[in-house]
Amino acid sequence: MHWSGEGLIIGVRRHGETGVIAEVMVAGRGRCLGLIRGGRSTKLAATLQAGNTVQVGWSARLEEHLGTFQLELLEARAAALIADRTRLYASQLICEHLHLLPERDPHDRLLGRAVRILDFGGTPHQLAAEVARYELELLEELGFGLDLTSCAATGTTRDLTHVSPKTGRAVSRSAAEPYLDRLFRLPPFLVGGGDPDEAELADAFRLTGYFLDLYVWMPRQLDPPAIRDTFVHLVT
Repeated sequence: MHWSGEGLIIGVRRHGETGVIAEVMVAGRGRCLGLIRGGRSTKLAATLQAGNTVQVGWSARLEEHLGTFQLELLEARAAALIADRTRLYASQLICEHLHLLPERDPHDRLLGRAVRILDFGGTPHQLAAEVARYELELLEELGFGLDLTSCAATGTTRDLTHVSPKTGRAVSRSAAEPYLDRLFRLPPFLVGGGDPDEAELADAFRLTGYFLDLYVWMPRQLDPPAIRDTFVHLVT
């Protein structure tokens, strides 16, 4: 068995004395793992950095086997990310989220958004807004998407200001009024674009964090990635 493609390195762990197991998001193939013999050598150190884009070749005797990787560096991002703390934390969080995806299940839309975030050149607040949108898309890709298109109570598509923690659906301003202490605020940038301020970013990450915990982390008995709190604190 053999295939090749372009992918994003999202993690590397040691295997044996000299090898590593690399985790790569590959277009059309999803999250794939493979053994790299001699992967702990200084020659490969610069290539095997999370956030780098590589040309990857995978081979194994049977499809269900771990298989081995052959990697060729296409785009090195590690040095630029290390030089910018906000981008570094964002990249680490993006990679942590990609670990949640099922193995060998294609999620090209999410992969494309991840790469755009890694290469994003806007302000820290704009970058944080992209990460919040990415978390919304992650929930959708995992089958737990929120409905922010219309009010759960009235059906209107206008003046949506809150989200119900029970249904994950938007609520309009008038319908939300009696229940403000029970609802999440819906930041305008999540439904209408624009640049958020720090309070709106905090609301966005509070919203996505709640549903990630409810549907993903808690059922899998996982702790939220520590880097997420660090990133959210930095941008808010």
